[in-house]
Amino acid sequence: MSAVHEADPTLEARRWQARVDLAACYRLVAHFGMDDLIYTHITLRVPGTRDQFYINPFGSMFDEVTASSLVRIDVDGQVLEPADALINPAGFVVHSAIHMRSEAAHCVLHTHSRAGMAVAAMNTGLLPLNQKGLMFHERLAYHTYEGLAFDTAERERLFADLGPHKAMVLRNHGLLTVGEDCAEAFSAMYSLEVACRLQVDAMAMAGGDARALHLPSPEVCEHTARQFETYPDPPRTREWPHLLRLLDRVNPGYSD
Repeated sequence: MSAVHEADPTLEARRWQARVDLAACYRLVAHFGMDDLIYTHITLRVPGTRDQFYINPFGSMFDEVTASSLVRIDVDGQVLEPADALINPAGFVVHSAIHMRSEAAHCVLHTHSRAGMAVAAMNTGLLPLNQKGLMFHERLAYHTYEGLAFDTAERERLFADLGPHKAMVLRNHGLLTVGEDCAEAFSAMYSLEVACRLQVDAMAMAGGDARALHLPSPEVCEHTARQFETYPDPPRTREWPHLLRLLDRVNPGYSD
C-alpha cells in the first residue's frame, strides 16, 4: 500500500512542486533535442508515496507538457487520475523496474536520442573521450536489448543491470538516468547525451576506428570521475534555477 501522509500540511504543495519540476524537465529535454516525438518518458514519484508516480499523457509532445496535464499512476502502470487519461504501458515497464526497487530513484528519465542510440549500438559502449564521458567512468550500466518493453519480467533484469549506478545504456535502444529529483536526473542525462554526441563526432572524424582516438589513463579517468562525485553543489542548486529561467524565456507555461 502507498504510504500517504495526509496529515502533512505541506504535502499538496510538495506534490504541486513535483508536477512543476517534472513538466519543466520534459520541456528541457525537448529544448536540448533529446525527445523523440511522443515516445520515451520521464517519471517522478508522487511525494508522500512509494508506489505512485507522475508521467506525461501518451500522445503529448514534450515541449507542451504542463504541471496540470501530468497523469498519476501506480507501480503497475494503472491510471489513478485523471481517470480517462492514456499512458504508454511499454514506457512505464522500463521506469517501474527502477522505481519499484530503489527508494532513492525518485525520477527516472529515458531517451531515444540520435547520439544515444548510436552509442547504444557500438560494441565499445561509451568511451572516456572527454570530461562529460569521464563522469561515467566505471559508473555506467548496460542492459541487453530484449525487444519492445511490454514484458514485465524484464523489470528484474533491468534493475539488476543498473546495479549501484545512476545511468545506463540500453543496448540498441537508448539512454536512462535516475536521480533523487528531476534536477539530478536531467543533469546526468544532459552530460551523458553530450558525451554520446562527442563520441559520434570523434568516431566519424577517426573514420570509425576507435584506435585512432586518444584516451586518458585509467588513473586519470577514475580521478576525474571521483571529482565529479564529490562536487559540492547538487544540480538542484547548481543548474536547475538557471534552467528554469531559460524555460521562462523560451517556453513558459510549464507550471500551469
